[in-house]
Parts: sequence; structure tokens; C-alpha cells
Amino acid sequence: MAQSSLTELDAVLMVARRGKFRTAAVELGVSTTALSNAVGKLERTLGVRLFNRTTRSVSLTEAGQQFVAQVAPAVRDIHEAMDVARSRQATPSGTLRINAFPTAAREIFSWLVLPFLRLHPQVHIDIVTEGRLVDIVAGGFDLGVRSANLVPVDMIALPLGGARRNVVVGSPSYLKERGAPAVPQDLAAHSCLRVRLPGGAIHRWPFEKDGQSVHIDVEGAITLDEASLARAAALASVGLALAMESDVRDDIEAGRLVRVLDDWTPTLPPLSLYYPSRRNPTAAFKAFVDFARRHSGDGDALSPRG
Repeated sequence: MAQSSLTELDAVLMVARRGKFRTAAVELGVSTTALSNAVGKLERTLGVRLFNRTTRSVSLTEAGQQFVAQVAPAVRDIHEAMDVARSRQATPSGTLRINAFPTAAREIFSWLVLPFLRLHPQVHIDIVTEGRLVDIVAGGFDLGVRSANLVPVDMIALPLGGARRNVVVGSPSYLKERGAPAVPQDLAAHSCLRVRLPGGAIHRWPFEKDGQSVHIDVEGAITLDEASLARAAALASVGLALAMESDVRDDIEAGRLVRVLDDWTPTLPPLSLYYPSRRNPTAAFKAFVDFARRHSGDGDALSPRG
């Protein structure tokens, strides 16, 4: 056992937690091959197979279940001890892992993440973007970024910026040819960029005005699983797109895209940076949270403009 490294133990625990080598590799920030090699090396050291592997699934063997149950608490203790040691550093360093919705990551990147890295060059930030909600503690993340209304109640939350909103946009040439919708129901006569949610369902466009809310199941030539691609398609006059205002603000101001149904698009809750209570936060963790607290007002640019 002395020949095994913490990296190999972390690899086994992450695969056991996620149930897939590819997903575990993404969360650990390594290649699937490197992760598989680490697990294989530990299995050879132990002389026992920890996982049943098929082309479709990965599951713990009986020996693997017992091993994980015994090792997981010890590995947590080791990481906590390392955190205690790092918390005594004068200079923030090491890796911070952040999980965020893709739109949330884009919104905080330029005014929070990049300035922080310029100030603390010895810190490495690992951002994992996912459309689904995750348990950041179980996933091995230090911090999460989500809409304030989606933050778990047992987390400490720090508001980032003000209210946000979705906007419906189209190119000037598309709107010249097809006309602008006046009410959400008019979208039935338009080509729209459809977005598939992480669970597989198609996102229904939400609208609200004067206390009346409606969700429209739009139709169009393209279905995407990454909302940012809708911007490119809208710029190419393929159809109308529902986008975060922050993602297309420059295009709107430059006249490349035009907002429609503006009085029907409601505001959204602000973003929050959130994290569990920590007894011995690292110097990098404390520096990032303090930096976010001092500069959270810079995110006010995310809120709708009058």
C-alpha cells in the first residue's frame, strides 16, 4: 500500500463516485487514458480488480466496494490535513476547482477569474462547466457558481452582480425578411434555434408580461446542446435565438443582432458564488472569496441596461 500514491487513490474514488471513467477524468482534469492507467496501477499493486468494466458501464467489484468504503474517509483526512498546511501559506497557490453553468462561467470569466489570476499567478483555476446541478462537495469542487435560487440551502452564498435576463435576438437581415414577432405566440411562424437541456428535453422559451407567463416550444432548423452556438447561427441569419443578454450584448450594441419581444423577457435571479463551510480554507481559497466579495459590484454590468 505504501507504493500507492494519493493520485491513484483519488482516481479510484472519483471513478467510483461518477460511475464513468470519462466523467471522472474531466472532473480530475486529466485524460481518460491517464485516469485508467492510474486505476490499473493501483489494481496491480493491490493484486485485485476494483472495477467491473464493460463498454457501457463501470461498477465496483465486491473487493472494490470494501476498499472504497475503508479508504475514502482516510483520503478525506489526508486532503483536510493538506488544506490545513496550505492555509498557513503567506502566498496563495495551488488549484481551485470551480463548477458552474456554462453561461455563469462566461459571465464571471472576464471580470472575476482573469483579474484574480493576474493578481495571484501561483494559483491555478480549474473550471468545469455543466448544465446539470451537481453536488460540489461530492464532486471534489471548492466552489460553485449558479443562479441564486439554485444554491443548496446548506451552502454559504456570495451574490455576484445584479439581476440578469434572457433576450430573443435575430439578425437584421432575418428580421427584414421574416418580420419581428409581437407576442410569444408569433414564434410559431419563425425559425428558432432550439436548445437541448442536459437531461435531453428541449428547452421551452419562457416569457412573462403583466403577470402572464407562457412557455413556448419553438421549432426551427437546428437543435443544439450548447447555447452559445445559437449566437453563431443567429448571426448567420438562420433564425431567432434565446440567449443570455451578457452573451450577445456586444452584438446588439454593434447592430449585428436586434432584440425582439423585449417586453416579454423577464429578469432572472443574480448569480451566486457558493461553497461549504470550511474549517481550514487554503490561502488560495480565502484570497478568491475575498477578491469576489470586493469585486462583486463589478458584475453589475450583467444586469439589464435601461
